[in-house]
Amino acid sequence: MVKLGDFVKDTISGFKGIAVSKHSYLQGCDRISVQPPIDKNGKHPESVTFDEPQLKVIKKQKISAGQRITGGAEKYSDEGRR
Repeated sequence: MVKLGDFVKDTISGFKGIAVSKHSYLQGCDRISVQPPIDKNGKHPESVTFDEPQLKVIKKQKISAGQRITGGAEKYSDEGRR
């Protein structure tokens, strides 16, 4: 089972990155959005979403869910809401 923050690899395409969001559908399908690392030119590649069963966990909890990191949606979060 993939948890948010795990470093994962798609077994079909070889795509690697950190699991950043989980989507659960009424019919029981769970999909995970995977954010790849910054490329060699310093650009932020788009995240890609996969069916959970085709993802393999490479490293558990590379980033913990409560860990504050810069960038993304958290970059502009309201400190008063925590």
